[in-house]
Amino acid sequence: MADTWRNWSGSVAFRPAVFAEPDCEDALASLLRETHRRGGTVRCVGAGHSASRILRCDDTLVSMKHLSGVIAVDRARCEATVRAGTELETLGEDLYEHDLALPNYGDVATQTIGGAIGTGTHGTGPAQQNLSQMMVGARMVLADGRILEIGRDDDDLLRAARVAMGTLGALSTVTLRLVPAFDVERREYATSTDATLANLDALNADNRSFDFYWYPRRDDIKLRLVNAVGGGTRRLPYARELTRQEGYGHKVIPTHSGIPHRFEECEYALPAAAGPACFREIQQRIIRCWRHVVGWRVLYRTVAADDADLSPAHGRETVTISLHQNHRLPWRAFFADIEPVFLAFEGRPHWGKKHRLRADALAPRYPRWRQFHRVRDRLDPHGTFLTPHLRRLLGITGP
Repeated sequence: MADTWRNWSGSVAFRPAVFAEPDCEDALASLLRETHRRGGTVRCVGAGHSASRILRCDDTLVSMKHLSGVIAVDRARCEATVRAGTELETLGEDLYEHDLALPNYGDVATQTIGGAIGTGTHGTGPAQQNLSQMMVGARMVLADGRILEIGRDDDDLLRAARVAMGTLGALSTVTLRLVPAFDVERREYATSTDATLANLDALNADNRSFDFYWYPRRDDIKLRLVNAVGGGTRRLPYARELTRQEGYGHKVIPTHSGIPHRFEECEYALPAAAGPACFREIQQRIIRCWRHVVGWRVLYRTVAADDADLSPAHGRETVTISLHQNHRLPWRAFFADIEPVFLAFEGRPHWGKKHRLRADALAPRYPRWRQFHRVRDRLDPHGTFLTPHLRRLLGITGP
């Protein structure tokens, strides 16, 4: 029995029977082959920043931390092939040496690229898709140790693999569509809720990346704008500037890597048009019922539509709203009370964060639910990559 493994916040803790850290694709394939042969279950983990139980595996847990680094770069096509265990922070620095960059980041850059792709991690911006959409090819190790090459023309495989939570196989390398390296200017402002919502359409339209935090105790808002230097909204008479920073995209966009205060998080993705009304309802409910125990912020972001089977932004322009709570303070009842509000606005949960939905509630929210299952059944017919939690989540009762 291995030592107890914990995710970043500490809310997911378990002792796998086997804990392995393969240092090459062959070692990974050998480990999967052996687990499959004895009828076991395996999960691959990256940095452990996910807050949901999709991480848990009581059999074989595989860390991808040694499968890291850039393998090949094609500057002419703005593409690179990298190992799936590469952390985003390291990847940004390595790509900059080739004058390339990831098109966007979330708030945290200590995640691995494989984990970010598998859970639909995203940043913000009405034209910015989630990070899984960068993947245009991959090498995936299947349960029996075979290597599956996924190419840019394998539409059904790419749609399934881009947000698959590790249920198809183990990504060993990914080929990413990138952009030329770029500098940005980040500006943050303090303002009110009413002023933010009154100017919401203009803020979304005029800025490369825009989001805001609402602070329940103070009932005020922090705006965050990220643009090319000198671009974006320049006059905000309704807000007070707090900070301004210029620099490389991979240095300036993610802001919470290494944050010392650990927290739990619940996030739902909504149709963009429903975002303001949903936020208002959540805000009012927190003020009425939760302000005495919840001082942590609510985060409002935008994400462009995509076509990945299980992407929370599948087929629609999206707003995401995230609830945060200090990991040492009560969060279960708070999240459970707000979740019905998300669902009433056609919300889809972030796969890597806290939620209580199961397959019967999830399936109607994803138009390509059945197509995903057809690919999953074909690639892993014996369920080697399915834990009991994932079976409940995806509604899988077979072998």
